[in-house]
Amino acid sequence: MAAIDDDDRPKKKIVHEIGQELTLLSVGELSERVAMLKEEIARLEANMATKQASKSAADQFFKK
Repeated sequence: MAAIDDDDRPKKKIVHEIGQELTLLSVGELSERVAMLKEEIARLEANMATKQASKSAADQFFKK
């Protein structure tokens, strides 16, 4: 049976837990997490803006 190369194994998804210990992470790992969190913040803000626009439209329709 052939050994599995590291490149063939599924990549472990980076997960960041709020408040987790950071001392064992490299600068590169920290940079990846910052980028990931910034993308998530942008996604959340976009969703929030969509919901606020829907609420404003409903408020206008029902003249709240």
